[in-house]
Amino acid sequence: MDANTPHVIIGASLAGASAARTLREEGWDGPLVLIGEESELPYERPPLSKGYLMGAEPREKLYVHPQEWYREQRIDLRLGTPVTAVDPDAHRITLQDGATLSYAKLLLTTGSSPRPLPVPGADLPGVHYLRTLGDSDRLRAALRSTGRLAVIGAGWIGLEAAAAARSAGVDVTVLESAELPLLRVLGSEVAEVFAALHRDHDVELRFGVQVESLTGGPDGVSGVRLADGSVVEADTVLIGIGITPNTALAEAAGLVVENGVKTDQSLRTSAADVYAAGDVANAYHPMLGRHLRVEHWANAVHQPRTAARAMLGQDVAFDRTPYFFTDQYDLGMEYTGYAEPGGYDRVVFRGDVAAREFIAFWVRDNRVLAGMNVNVWDVTDPIRDLVRTARPVDLSSLADPAVPLTDLPDAG
Repeated sequence: MDANTPHVIIGASLAGASAARTLREEGWDGPLVLIGEESELPYERPPLSKGYLMGAEPREKLYVHPQEWYREQRIDLRLGTPVTAVDPDAHRITLQDGATLSYAKLLLTTGSSPRPLPVPGADLPGVHYLRTLGDSDRLRAALRSTGRLAVIGAGWIGLEAAAAARSAGVDVTVLESAELPLLRVLGSEVAEVFAALHRDHDVELRFGVQVESLTGGPDGVSGVRLADGSVVEADTVLIGIGITPNTALAEAAGLVVENGVKTDQSLRTSAADVYAAGDVANAYHPMLGRHLRVEHWANAVHQPRTAARAMLGQDVAFDRTPYFFTDQYDLGMEYTGYAEPGGYDRVVFRGDVAAREFIAFWVRDNRVLAGMNVNVWDVTDPIRDLVRTARPVDLSSLADPAVPLTDLPDAG
């Protein structure tokens, strides 16, 4: 490839914009193309279910960079431009209009899409998913006129949207097949905190239920029929049952795909000169010793920076500790680390759980796998240190707010 062959990023998302910025900051002065299927400038997704959905954040604040930034950085930003094929052998991509574009290095930041609900009535008017800026616009407009919202799925998106709807005075019912919200992520000990939070804000929670169909007609949805025959009345329904990585391009190109595009620790895929980052990447994490696909904001910001440096030939590895956050009502939370279901011995609490001012630690063999601080601030760094050093600590001291996290004695 000659010097005029561009580096190309497919996915004009937060991840794509982060990679493009890093390429320029790290000295890539050649052609750089950022291609997006959406017509919007690259934007941040967390406000879509939080501040923006509530009308508290202006649209302009969501954009990663203003339009002129891309011109100043000589980034060829192509929006509303779906890519239909990737040919790794020829180092070439094909656009929807049939045009082709050669690349020197290619980064896939194609993200993920909401998992559809496979029941009758899921396509009725008034049924929403929440992934794009347009989705948030439509749901925000619906919340201004709806009488009752049914949320199918008690994951992060569903709970954050439920909180936004309650803040707008909307009656909300959350329907979840598991016995508690966020059960696979947090385990029963901490999941109950979020159940209590929403009950305290008059959200009707129905756990252990199966959705059979959505009722209604051409004028819109009217309710959710459950497997037991009961119907939950609702004139707006939000489906939030998870997301799936957008791997169709990678699969068709012959890349290894296993719960996302499989990469090494430098975000290299199985094809030469092709990288992946963000929601779509199932990347090997050297600290954890396993592949991990992370669907959160911090990963979309930081992982593409490593991918960009690898594209420039730097010897880098993405080993950042997983991190995510949520804001619901008066509860703010940060989670640092990784604890898979069944992979920990116990949860240790420090602070006042009933008052929702505490830290929860997921522990195995006296080692902290992950920590979640709820309405307790400026503790992310020491929690991260505990996770990364993986040293066995005294659990009674871990539970004692009087013992600084930086001064925990070793386990006896």
